[in-house]
Amino acid sequence: MAYDVTVIGSGPGGYVAAIRAAQLGLKTAIIEKYDTLGGTCLNVGCIPSKALLDSSEHYHNAAHTFATHGIKLDKLKVDMPQMIKRKDEVVSQTCQGIDFLMKKNKIDVFKGLGSFINKNKIKITAKDGSTQEIETQKVIIATGSKPTPLPGVAIDKKRIITSTEALNLKEVPKTMVIIGAGVIACEMGSVFARLGTKVTMVEFLDSMIPSMDKTMGKELQRALKKLGMEFYFEHKVTSAAAKGNAVAVVAESRKDPAKTVNLTADYCMVAIGRSPYTEGLGLENAGVAKDERGRIQVDGHLQTNVPGIYAIGDVVKGAMLAHKAEEEGVFVAETIAGQKPHINYLLIPNVVYTWPEVAAVGYTEEELKAQNKAYKAGSFPFKALGRARASMDLDGVVKVLADKVTDEILGVHIIGPRAADMIAEAVVAMEYRASAEDIARMSHAHPTFTEAMKEACLAATANRALHI
Repeated sequence: MAYDVTVIGSGPGGYVAAIRAAQLGLKTAIIEKYDTLGGTCLNVGCIPSKALLDSSEHYHNAAHTFATHGIKLDKLKVDMPQMIKRKDEVVSQTCQGIDFLMKKNKIDVFKGLGSFINKNKIKITAKDGSTQEIETQKVIIATGSKPTPLPGVAIDKKRIITSTEALNLKEVPKTMVIIGAGVIACEMGSVFARLGTKVTMVEFLDSMIPSMDKTMGKELQRALKKLGMEFYFEHKVTSAAAKGNAVAVVAESRKDPAKTVNLTADYCMVAIGRSPYTEGLGLENAGVAKDERGRIQVDGHLQTNVPGIYAIGDVVKGAMLAHKAEEEGVFVAETIAGQKPHINYLLIPNVVYTWPEVAAVGYTEEELKAQNKAYKAGSFPFKALGRARASMDLDGVVKVLADKVTDEILGVHIIGPRAADMIAEAVVAMEYRASAEDIARMSHAHPTFTEAMKEACLAATANRALHI
């Protein structure tokens, strides 16, 4: 069998690349080694975690805010098996949707491990060991990433776990230690904290979500502290050992290594990031090069050092985001078809789906300072909004950074209710190189959360926010 394009990996980057290639008239195949399409995102990442985040938020509100709203409940409890079942149903429905899209676009789906025989020939090894080969003109590698292990900590998938195992716990733990304070750690930590777990986070760096604007990390820590979460920043975990139904974790202070913290919990979740996954691809057979961090090296067109072989998503440099992978999938398919697409990586938004949510696009204040860029900042707290008071979502702030001379928006950082949706306005504005004044002069419906964006732009324009 011969194809114009073969995609290895069916996550958001891979399946979107396949769809776009098929739309452009290219005979397309996609190879997936697991039983279901969708990759990490749909099966054990974005989708199932958001299902649990929503379920846990419903429970938390029922337990803590319903009475204030005039809704009284008796004998409230968590049915964890049902919560996991609903999550699984959401995942199943979403993955079935990808199956439908493959059929609709006449994309041939192969189940098995795809590996290079050479640059134009791919071997597919099924679970039962049987093999078949296909020929292809172009290849798009979209094999994603896996949780990064921590030296000295052996993940047994029982008591010392990753986010994958955390998605399937059948009971609410009394205690949990999370190593790391990035996006995955914060999201999964908030799930269990809302359900009643005593969560302790241990982070090597000095703040939560350290890759984002410092204001966001401080505000998120303040919000999660209300859930009873505890934090040890600038601490290095030196060991974690499972003993029966508990895990003993030892961490030392980076400032004073002689000072150690000893923690014991029902579970320890390792969430220090993700690493590119290229195991079994046989890259050496095609001559594809990787960098010192195990990422596949690509040029400005996302083509590897081997002409005709491309790579996208978590296996290449850049933020490990599903929507970044999708954009790259479309980019490569259109490039192969002879078009001239474009991606502005600065304007790919980043989101943390805690509650309050965190969302950002563009430069952080720390990055602008490092560039010696003259800027001005405006912010507006959600607690000053009528809509936020009505819904009892008072935590958070919108922060807008603009060029001091031209007033062009350089970065927008939001922590608050529906920040994940609100950030789209900032992306549109920045794609069209809008000024803070442009947004400040646009009518925003009242009462809405997005009024905070208008008010922050007013504050950045001339320090003239109306409602504070």
